[in-house]
Amino acid sequence: MIGALLPLAVAVPLIVAALSAGLYSSAARNLLLTLTNIAMFVFGVVLVATVNHGGVAVANVGLWPNGIAIPFVADMFSALMVTATALLTLVCSWFGIVAGDGRNRFFAPLVLVLAAGVYGALLTGDLFNLFVFIEVMLLPSYGLLVIFGGVRRIAAGRLYVATNLLTSTVFLIGVGFVYGVTGTVNIAELAGATEDSSTVAAAVTVVLVALCVKAAVVPVHGWLTQTYPEASPAVRALFSGLHTKVAIYAIYRIYAVIFDGSSVYLTIALVITCATMAIGVFGAVGEGNARTILVFHMVSQIGYILLGGALFGPVGLVAGVFYLLHHMIVKASLFLSTGAVEKTYGTDTLGEVQGLAKRELLTAVAFFGAAMSLAGLPPFSGFVAKLLVAEAAVDSRHFLVLAVVVVVSLFTLMSMLKIWKGMFMGNYAPPKRAEDDSGTGPDAGELAPQPPSSGTATTVTAPAVEVDTAPRIPVKLAIPALVLTVITLGIGLGAQGLLVFVEQAAAGLYDPTSYVEAVLR
Repeated sequence: MIGALLPLAVAVPLIVAALSAGLYSSAARNLLLTLTNIAMFVFGVVLVATVNHGGVAVANVGLWPNGIAIPFVADMFSALMVTATALLTLVCSWFGIVAGDGRNRFFAPLVLVLAAGVYGALLTGDLFNLFVFIEVMLLPSYGLLVIFGGVRRIAAGRLYVATNLLTSTVFLIGVGFVYGVTGTVNIAELAGATEDSSTVAAAVTVVLVALCVKAAVVPVHGWLTQTYPEASPAVRALFSGLHTKVAIYAIYRIYAVIFDGSSVYLTIALVITCATMAIGVFGAVGEGNARTILVFHMVSQIGYILLGGALFGPVGLVAGVFYLLHHMIVKASLFLSTGAVEKTYGTDTLGEVQGLAKRELLTAVAFFGAAMSLAGLPPFSGFVAKLLVAEAAVDSRHFLVLAVVVVVSLFTLMSMLKIWKGMFMGNYAPPKRAEDDSGTGPDAGELAPQPPSSGTATTVTAPAVEVDTAPRIPVKLAIPALVLTVITLGIGLGAQGLLVFVEQAAAGLYDPTSYVEAVLR
């Protein structure tokens, strides 16, 4: 029954997006956005329960036979990703509504179309429709970046559009090559096709290269570090949890099914993932504001996620899937907490606003918990994720990889402490104000020295007390990041509960027989 409903994961957000675009009231648009996100989260939970214990749900759209019809497929891996996507879309939309993005009539429709594209990419069963849904995901993203971004958003938008158009062209060329040499783009029909044909392997590799660009894997990561910092905080958090993660999901799926987890290419994958981890974290070291540090760390963590696939095996795949879900939650939380500071104080440059730990307790707690999780400290989900990656490296006897994991984790911790010290530690200092025209005027709230009067008595004036008139982060703006931090804590403390599902997802990737048979049945 649930299989027949899979296409609705795409259709419902698109229909609601069209309805919300025609509404004049921002409150009505935001209500539709919120209700749709809640409905999709419930759908994801039901989907997880349905495919539990190895089930696979399939829907063929178009009344065509298998191999020609448009297939929607859900196993545990895609079901977990749909649930995490709905949760992130809900929380990031909440932040965007509170931060003021929701007043724009395009915010709700664009977010819904973006979500529809993500759901379609996660549930599709063929390469061509993967391309289609990724494009559906990207089209509203251009608008979200340009409409809600910072002062340099137009330049960032040009780079974002140019990079993704070129990459999508390469992706489509790769899909055409695959169809030309095999006569199909159905992922299940292509299962193991690369084992006996180097031509098929080369064709599918073109697709994987395009996906690596979209995932911001080193050395094709530069577009991400130059575009994401210019997005608004809500959009930045949304992009971090969805865009690159769809590409990573597709890389896992294609390599597991079409390449059948072949060990031939895994050495190259190990080198690339380790380089991504190291270069991303080293890039973060030299940055001076929170959002660019976090964007570079996003690149580094992508290396961690893909490392699970490079250490292909039952342990490595568990580590990769768990890390993927953990990172979606934690990175969004970090972008939202620092984004709340940016929206309220007008800056997230380290040192320009200080001492927020006491003044903004909720935001400080949200950031600190997520930062410690990103660095891999207990009791947060990041500790479990990195422990699983380390276990996979030891299990496959890649001790050099283990050393890279440990060293990069230390630099990650240093970078998180750098943000904590530069933004939250010490006594509160408001954002630095520019001096007056003469360059010598007193700061606001400070009494200028007065000369003594001409009489015999000298009047002593008490120093003025500086009144704190700076705005504070509203509780409703701090809560979204805190919710995600509580989730990462909950996952860390109750990791075994999530691991039950993650192990099923990993087993479905390691042995995709059930997936293939369900699609071709």
